[in-house]
This record gives sequence, structure tokens and C-alpha cells, in this order.
Amino acid sequence: MEGFLEKATAPDVRGQVTGLIVPHAGLIYSGLSAAHAFKTLINRSYQRVILLSPSHNPYEPQLLTTAHEAYATPLGEVPVDHGSLVSLAGELDEQGVSFRALRADREHSLEIELPFLQVTQPGGFTLVPLMLRDQTRHVARVLSESLCVLLKSYPVEEKTLLVVSSDLSHFYTESEAGRLDHRVIDALETMDVNRLYELNQTGKGQACGLGAIATVLLTLQKFSPQSLTIADYRTSAAVTQDRSSVVGYTSAVITSEP
Repeated sequence: MEGFLEKATAPDVRGQVTGLIVPHAGLIYSGLSAAHAFKTLINRSYQRVILLSPSHNPYEPQLLTTAHEAYATPLGEVPVDHGSLVSLAGELDEQGVSFRALRADREHSLEIELPFLQVTQPGGFTLVPLMLRDQTRHVARVLSESLCVLLKSYPVEEKTLLVVSSDLSHFYTESEAGRLDHRVIDALETMDVNRLYELNQTGKGQACGLGAIATVLLTLQKFSPQSLTIADYRTSAAVTQDRSSVVGYTSAVITSEP
């Protein structure tokens, strides 16, 4: 983690960092890209992190979380904020969205971000882990509305960070991946949720965490004007040197205007 953060360059952002979008491949492939965004958290402290990822496993509920008390990494344990999860479950149930806590989840895309958070938040934090199996507009909208209720319930002095885990295109040549990914990046920079879904539906752009991205953008925009800054873009070819079949990675920082 320290090596990635030392090599990374944090974008010059102003205002409060309210959210991050970071990739989730094996750290050897996407860790440096993620570090460009995580580096902006150094010397900024948060009491709570809401971490949203896709679910790559075929569980039945639309939304998933963990039933465990904590996540463990080689850097220690990250306690789970079950109080927030119970409150969120109530809101989602009223909207007819299924939400289940699992003990056997195997979702790497959520866990891969935890060491970066542990290193950049040495004072510790509690975690609200959310995995989206259903990434439709409807579920993103309902989850966003429920998160807004949850965020408003927290004490004003407590800071909460929203983190999205998402890769971009998968297994295209590097030139084709670049075309697909930069369309998505353009939509991210304008925080245009409708455009992101349009790109996905037409095959002109891909993000495996589309629903998580949409949820966070919709949520933060309801509180105050937000800006999104792309911190880094690269593909797996930067490590593998194989440009015939790559995965695209971008990292971004979302800030509230000063």
C-alpha cells in the first residue's frame, strides 16, 4: 500500500472529498490506479465509510451486505456498522428492494479497497458494506434515496465517505478499450448518470459497478453541488504488456464545492 501511494500523484482538488471511484482488480494490476484517488484521503479523517461494489456472485437478493462483525486484512480488522445496515434495511424494505446479510459472501471487489482505507485512515473507521447484484436504474435510485435518509441521520460532526469499487471495459484490445473507457470517463466527469446507463445499454461503454456509481452520484448531488476529477486511467497492459486483451481502470475523486 505504501509503495503504491508513494508512486501515485493525488489530483489537485478543493473542497471536502465526499466520494471516490476506484478499480478492484488484483492489486498488482489496479492498485497504482486506485492509489491516485486514495492519496487524496491522507490527512483527511472520516468516521465512517460507505463502500459500494458490484456482486460478482449469483446470490438472489438485489442488494447484499455482510453478516460478520468485521472484515479482517493483514493490517487489522475493520468493524462493520450494523446499526446503519439495520436502518438501511428498513428503508429498502419499504421500497420493495430485497436486502440480505450473508456470512459466506466472496466479493473481492469490496474487500480489495479495505487496505487502502486502513492505511489512509490510521485513526480507524466503521464500514457500511453494500454489494449490488441488481444494478438497474430503479435499484440505484431507491438505494440512493435510502442512503440520503441514512446520511441525514448521522451527527453533523461525523464525516462519512462514499467509495465505489468498479472496473471499466473487460477483454478488448487496448485501442478498443480506450475508446469504450473514455466515453465512460467523459460521462463521469459531468456526473451524467443517464449517459452512463445509455452507454451501457448501447454497448458503447462499460463499468461493472455501474449501479454503484449511479447510486453514489445521485446521492451526493442531492446534498450540495459536486465536482468529479479523474485521478488516473490505465489498463492491465501497463503490467502484463499484453495489449490484445485488457481490462480498463480509472480512479476519480468527488468533492463538494468550497
